[in-house]
Amino acid sequence: MKATEKSTAPHTQADSSVLRSEVVGLSRLATPIVITQLAQMGIGVADSIMAGRVSATDLAGVALGGNLFWPVLFFLSGVIMSVTPSVSQFNGAGQSDKVGALARQALWIVLIGGVLAFVLLQNMEPVYHMIGVDPRAIPIAVAYLDAVSWGLFPILGYFVMRYVCDGMSWTRPAMIIALSALAIKIPINYLFIYGGLGIEAMGGVGCGVASAIVMSMEFVAMAVMLGFGRLRHLEVLAHFSWPDWNEMRRLIKLGLPIGVTVFAEMAVFSAVSLMIGKLGVNSLASHQIAMNVGGLTFMVPLALGMAATIRVGFNVGARDYAMARLSGLVALGTSLLLGLVSVVLVYVFRGEIARLFTTDLEVISIATSLIVFVCFFQISDNLQVTAVGALRGYKDTRGPMYIGLFAYWVIAFPVGAALTFGVDAAGLSLTGMGVEGFWWALVGGLAIASVILVWRFHRLSADISRIQHMSVR
Repeated sequence: MKATEKSTAPHTQADSSVLRSEVVGLSRLATPIVITQLAQMGIGVADSIMAGRVSATDLAGVALGGNLFWPVLFFLSGVIMSVTPSVSQFNGAGQSDKVGALARQALWIVLIGGVLAFVLLQNMEPVYHMIGVDPRAIPIAVAYLDAVSWGLFPILGYFVMRYVCDGMSWTRPAMIIALSALAIKIPINYLFIYGGLGIEAMGGVGCGVASAIVMSMEFVAMAVMLGFGRLRHLEVLAHFSWPDWNEMRRLIKLGLPIGVTVFAEMAVFSAVSLMIGKLGVNSLASHQIAMNVGGLTFMVPLALGMAATIRVGFNVGARDYAMARLSGLVALGTSLLLGLVSVVLVYVFRGEIARLFTTDLEVISIATSLIVFVCFFQISDNLQVTAVGALRGYKDTRGPMYIGLFAYWVIAFPVGAALTFGVDAAGLSLTGMGVEGFWWALVGGLAIASVILVWRFHRLSADISRIQHMSVR
């Protein structure tokens, strides 16, 4: 069959064998990514649990530091996430010889962006004072940021190499490294948080020191995997390339909307946490526990979205557009099913989950009520992040960016602020609901985003001429 025929011929027999083959293909890609994301989230959960055992103030300080560090990191990692659909389309088109040069340009992007981000993170104390968070947590947050920001450069380099492997449908290395990092992080955390072997106890600040060390180890491990593993023929690190501004511009043009989308979602959750910090240490600690639970459950649909990017991108590169659509639909259906399962599990065990993080009875009580909201937005969150991943496989990144900005910053954040702190202006009077107000607004914002994004995937995946136009960008 000619490429042009294959590009327009639909799969008239979307029978059980075709569907089963796609489910198997998606599962093989997604399973290592799920484990990778859970292990990476596990590192953050370990920080919260271990810092929380020191005090609620240490837990709040780590949360405040992370609420500035992680949005910056994930914005930059989102920009270079353009590597994955680019590499997957090269792979589907049989042009893997172009991958090495592209990856080296992505490394230049993270070097330049990393310098700017490092300087920014080292000077964030005025932000906490400006917002007016609990002053007891500020010294811990600032010291945590000073320490963890040293891991920024190596972890961004790790992400570039991981995205290359992901785009080539080799997702196992990231899984092995993430599991190893989690196993190493816990004892290193213990040493720096509680002290030992001649190391003075640092409390929550020790989480930042341990994170920077582990991030550096992840970079070295991925470099070894890529340089000596099955993708060594790509010669990503075997050659030196000077900056190619045209290639970097193409990557940034594709990746900047991804970075903004990721940042918009991360930043709204961080901004919510910073605002909740005005309600006191206990409210912030409880919110952080619920956020960790939501983050853990979020890792599964996030991984399915990443796998959908790879599968859709590969099929688009091979000009099999009907199969690309099926890949996205299978990912969405799987994400919906797993979301229903996680809702039941989280709701049933919400009290036991809260007690894992702290022994403070007031914090446990508030956190248990907030975890119910995790159940409320679970389905919407699953669908929206999986749809975004599928759209990236088509190199559709600008539309999801606008949708995310609207849902999170036009709807969720201002409505959440009004519900949380109350409104008494222009004839409108509303008594503040406290910390639950923001959670109600987040539920609404995610629901709106999921509906629009799933509809967008449905429209785009059936528009072959538009797909062909976008794939050559």
